[in-house]
This record gives sequence, C-alpha cells and structure tokens, in this order.
Amino acid sequence: MKNQNDLKKDLQRIDGKGYRSYKDLEGQYDFGTFILSIDHVQGDPFAAPSRVRIIVDNNVAKFPNNLLDLKYKNIAVCDFLTRLFSKNIRRCGEKIFGSGKSGLIEISRCPQEILDRTSVVFNNDKIEVRFYVGFPAKGRSVLAKELEKILFNVVPILVEKTLIYKNIDSKMLINRVKLVEDQTYIRDNLNNRGLVAFVANNSILPRESGVSSKPLRDGKRFVSPKELEVEFNTPNRGVIKGMGIPKGITLIVGGGYHGKSTLLRALELGVYNHIEGDGRDFVITEDTALKVRAEDGRAITNTDISLFINNLPNGKDTKSFNTENASGSTSQAANIVEGIESGANTLLIDEDTSATNFMIRDSIMQQLVAKEKEPITPYIDVAKSLYKKLGISTILVAGSCGDFFDIADLVVQMDNYEPFEVTEKAKALSRGIIDHNKEIEVKINTKRVLQKGTIESGPRGVKIKSLGIDGISINKENIDLRGVEQIVDSEQLNTIGSFMKYVEMNLMNKNLTLKESVDKAYEILQSNLIDIDKIKGGYGSLAMPRKQEIMAAYNRFRKLRVRS
Repeated sequence: MKNQNDLKKDLQRIDGKGYRSYKDLEGQYDFGTFILSIDHVQGDPFAAPSRVRIIVDNNVAKFPNNLLDLKYKNIAVCDFLTRLFSKNIRRCGEKIFGSGKSGLIEISRCPQEILDRTSVVFNNDKIEVRFYVGFPAKGRSVLAKELEKILFNVVPILVEKTLIYKNIDSKMLINRVKLVEDQTYIRDNLNNRGLVAFVANNSILPRESGVSSKPLRDGKRFVSPKELEVEFNTPNRGVIKGMGIPKGITLIVGGGYHGKSTLLRALELGVYNHIEGDGRDFVITEDTALKVRAEDGRAITNTDISLFINNLPNGKDTKSFNTENASGSTSQAANIVEGIESGANTLLIDEDTSATNFMIRDSIMQQLVAKEKEPITPYIDVAKSLYKKLGISTILVAGSCGDFFDIADLVVQMDNYEPFEVTEKAKALSRGIIDHNKEIEVKINTKRVLQKGTIESGPRGVKIKSLGIDGISINKENIDLRGVEQIVDSEQLNTIGSFMKYVEMNLMNKNLTLKESVDKAYEILQSNLIDIDKIKGGYGSLAMPRKQEIMAAYNRFRKLRVRS
C-alpha cells in the first residue's frame, strides 16, 4: 500500500497530461488515521464521477459497540453518518475549478425514510464510506492541484467531522438509534396485538407539498378515536398511544380533501422507519403491506388472474394470462395476485387510483348485465374470502360507494384530518341488497418457474440504469415502476437491477419458481446488502428494497420468462 506522499508525487507527475492519466491513481493510500481507496476513475470529465472510499479502523473511530450490535441499530448509525457526511460536504467543500463534473463530491442523498444502504458500512471493525468525486479537468487534461485540494484538504476534514465518534453529536446519534429501536419494537409487536398498522397521537400526516416529503408546517396533529386507541410500552420513550388498525377489512371514508388519501399514504410509507421530526415517526405499518392500483398498459406474463377474471368472450386463458397492454381492471387483478405471491399480508387500496369495474358492481348494473355475462368478479366480492382464507387484510379508501360498508370490519371517517370511528353508523346505513360476504374459493397458481434468459447479457454485459424512482433500464429495456408507489429512493432501484442480474447469474437452472428465486436471493441480501455487489471496491449507491418491490419489477419486465 502506498502512502499519502506517494499520492502527491503521482499527482505532480500526471499534472497537465491527458485525463486518462488519472487511472494511474487507482489503489489505496495510507493517510495515517484513515485509508483512501481510489477504486475506479472516470474515463472522461463528463462521465459518471469516480468511485472513492474512506476506510477507518474503529480503534481510531471508537464508535461504541452497543450502537452496532443489532442490525437495526447498525442501519440507524450508517444512515445517520451518511446524512452527516452529506451535510459536511456542503459545509467544508472548497471551490474547485474545471470542466465537466470537476470538483463534484457526493454521497447518497437520504429521504425521510431510514434504509439499509451501502454508502456507509461497518465491516470487520472498520468503517467504510463510499462516495463519488469528479476528478478535475481543464478540457480533457488533468488538473492535479485541484484534485489535491479535495484529497488532502476536504477528505481529512470529512473524516474528522463525520467518522470520529468524539467529534460528532453523539447525543443526536444515540437518540436516532433509540428512535429506530422504538419503531422496530412497535412493528415487531403489531401481529401479536392483532394489528396491521399504528398511527401515534400527535403525528403530522400532511406533507409540505406534492413534491416534498417534509411535514406540513402547522399541519393538524393526528388524534386517535378513543374506541381505537391502543398503547405500546416502548423500550426508550415509554408508553406511546395512538390508533391501532386491526386485521380484517378497514374502510377510510370522508369528504374530498379531508385527509383520506393522506392517511393511506402515511400507512403506505409506514413500512419504513422515519427520521425524527418527519411527523410520521410513529406511523408504523406491518412490513409486507402493499399499495395496489390500476396500471393501464403494463405487461402481464403468465399470471393467474382467474380469481378475479374468467370466461373472457375471446376464450383467453386467465389461469396463465399474458398481455403487453393490460386494461385497468386486468392490471389491478394482476397487481393483487402478484402481491399475494410476494407475501403481502395487507393490501392498501385507494378508490381514486382503482378501476371502478374491478372494485364493484352495484345492484342496478347486476340486474341489467347478468352475472354469467360479466367476466370480472369485483374485489368487493373477494376481499372477505382473502382475509378469512389467506389472512390478507385490506385497508381501502372509499369516497363514493357505500356498498363497501357491507364487508367492512371497521369504518374510519376522516373529517378535516380528524379520524372518527363510525362502523355502526355505516352498517346501519348499508342497504345490504347484495350479499358481498359470501365465501368464495380462493385458488391462485403461484408456481411460475423463472427461466434463464430473463436478463440477457449484451455485447458489454448487463447494463443497468435507474430512472429516478420511476423505473429501471436493463440493456435499454425499461421497466416502468411509476405505479409501484412504495419505492422512496432511486438507490432501491439500483439494488433491484443488481438483484435481478445476480439471480440470473447464480440461481438459474435450479427449477425454482419466481418466488423461490427471489426468496433465496433475498436472504443473502438481508444478511449483507453488499453481497450482490461485485464491482471493484463496492457500489456505494445501493439501498434495500422490499421483496414486494423486487417482485413488482420482475412482473413488469416485458422480457420476463416464466413457465406455469
């Protein structure tokens, strides 16, 4: 291993030479209190910035073991340090001159949600920080003195202010770990309390705007109806009270703009832990809960949607249904079946983003169009059986149709963002003309076997690119994930792309179903996110998705190859 003086000499040697001379710097350099690892140098000043790591021995950093001894604590610490590193980049960055991405220093930008990610990793008593640097250039020539400012001035400050425990706000870090411990405690105890979700009193659910996930300033605070109030005695904060949503079928009703969809959106993202001050710190949902909606135009590959759609006039097989351009009702049927296949125990549905003919057929329409002439079995007729036979709960926002009262176990009315328990009142108003509670047989074939060649290697291997949080491009074939609403970070999509590549390379020819393939690889992913990441030095821009989003990506990939 070279030392920092060797790095200075190398920088002086290549100054003014062609940009590719920067490649000579790849390797590791001992700076005394830390190691600087230059893992990959960009080939051009306008290309993606270079991958760099800082490695600090914990004998130097001295982070207490009791903050790292459990996985959820480790995730909380790494998330905290990623945010702090990003903040310190902005605080201590020098003015760097040059063309292209010259002087750019960046690390993962964390949303309000706390995710397992690869930007900061505690491994074998060492801390690794993976970040990106735009090596400076004049045109396409090396600007060594500008890079020297970054590596010898900025990087040591980032190490001192971020990775040395005595120099950071330890109280704030400990509070973050305690927060995550309490959030994890509640989520782990939902099931044995017969709940699928919990919304703490004093939560702030409205967001700042449609493009901001920060809480609305002076937003109305949530207060549980007394009939639904439960409490959790958490390890650090003691008793936290709020609204418990029980297993079964829950309706959220109310007038327009009174907070129905806002509550559902908070529950959607309650599958993740949140940072303090988010307002949804203690909005906790069981971690398999899945938001489903209609997605006109999506592809469906060999999916059994016969539970909802049968006897099509064209005779098309719905036990192994294929289409390149699904309708609203067909796509929503597929989304639910695929969600069940992914292991979702709770379905979150908003009437506004659903296909009306998939959700319900009222009594007048049933009198006009005979049942045998209608191929769709609406969700209202299936929901009760999904719960009784498969234990799958539903939380449904309904603003226009009272027929759903027939199947509801709980009805919550939102009035000016305040919840009221109105189940008895709703049941009394229910017409009950049609019996939507009749149990039906629930048979779904989820034995689709994943075939080799789903992810084909091109002339330059498998090229994966995330498209914000809207989708993934694999060898220029786009997977549209705009309808998968619980993705919160583009780095989750980086992971999904790498995951799909890993499965193709390592788990094919084992005759595994799609679910078995995902389950097997997901075990590896959960134990160590970086295990699927094989590039030199490791990829610093991976964040943990859920199994539900991985399955969603497979199911929307138009080149998916499965056999029933």
